[in-house]
Amino acid sequence: MKITNTGIKDLIILEPKVFGDNRGYFFESFNEQLWQEKTNKQVHFVQDNESMSQKGVLRGLHFQKPPFSQGKLVRVVQGAVLDVAVDLRQNSPTYGEHFKIILSAENKKQFYVPEGFAHGFLTLEDNSIFSYKCTEFYHPESEGGLQWNDKKLNIDWGEKKPLLSEKDKHYQEFVNFVTPFK
Repeated sequence: MKITNTGIKDLIILEPKVFGDNRGYFFESFNEQLWQEKTNKQVHFVQDNESMSQKGVLRGLHFQKPPFSQGKLVRVVQGAVLDVAVDLRQNSPTYGEHFKIILSAENKKQFYVPEGFAHGFLTLEDNSIFSYKCTEFYHPESEGGLQWNDKKLNIDWGEKKPLLSEKDKHYQEFVNFVTPFK
C-alpha cells in the first residue's frame, strides 16, 4: 500500500496494491499493522457506513464536535466522487484550508480524514457508492456542518446547483464558525 501525505498535516491518501487477472481483482483495503508502520499513528475504527447517490448529489460539509469527533477512512466502491476535507483545527497552520481529491471505483484511492476536519463529497457519476470507516460512533447531538459553497472556503466543486439535503442547505458560514477543535 502506498501512503501519501497531502500537504495538510494528517490528511493522507492511501493507494492499495491491486492484484488483477482475467477473473477480476483483489486488494487489501485496510491493514492496521501496515497503517501503523507507515504513518506512526494509531487508529481504531468502530463503525462502517455506506451511501449511494446519483450524479450531482453533494453531501457535506460535515463534522462531529468533541468529544465525539470522527476520523474517517473513505473510498468509492462504485462510480466517482470529488472528496473534500477542510481543516478546522484552531492551532493548525492550515486552519480553514481545504484539500480535494477524486476518488473512484477505478482508481481505488482512499482518503483518511482525521478528527478536526469538515468533510464532504460531490458525486460525479450516477449510482456512486461511497463507503467509509469511522473512529467514533455517530452522535447526532454532536453533529455540525459548514456551508458547502462558503465564499471564505472558496471550494471549487465544479457544480453550481448540486442536489442537497435540507440539513446541508442550512449550515453556518465559516466566518461565523467558532471551532471546537484545538
